[in-house]
Amino acid sequence: MRTTALYTDVVLDIYRASVATVLAVPLADGGIKAGFPSPAQDFLDLSIDLNKELVHNPSATFFGRVKGESMRDAGINDGDLVIIDKSLPPRDGKIAVCYLDGEFTMKRIKTDKDCCWLLPANADFKPIKVTPDNDFVIWGIVVHVIKSF
Repeated sequence: MRTTALYTDVVLDIYRASVATVLAVPLADGGIKAGFPSPAQDFLDLSIDLNKELVHNPSATFFGRVKGESMRDAGINDGDLVIIDKSLPPRDGKIAVCYLDGEFTMKRIKTDKDCCWLLPANADFKPIKVTPDNDFVIWGIVVHVIKSF
């Protein structure tokens, strides 16, 4: 299946989630030990469908490819794939994809009485104060991060 980006900028490439296919991959139900190998793992018979595990609201779920290091200390790095759910309500402390003054950004949300703060997870970046003067929308909430090594 070929996907095309819905939106591309310097912070995030956004793709629509496709759950039309099922791909069952083997699941090590007993966990993965970081010590000596277990001979029981030769008999894997369970499988898992990542669409069912990671995409709970298909019509409101999008994938984003991260560009940049502003969320590094939250474990989200350049090149990671994030799963974004637009149906979830924004809450203090959640990591969100936000549309701010014509650009997307991904930051942790903090609300105050008169404004909202977008907090990076990297000391090299400054918090962003969002006021009524900004064109601002919380576009979706990050629910999963898929890492590449």
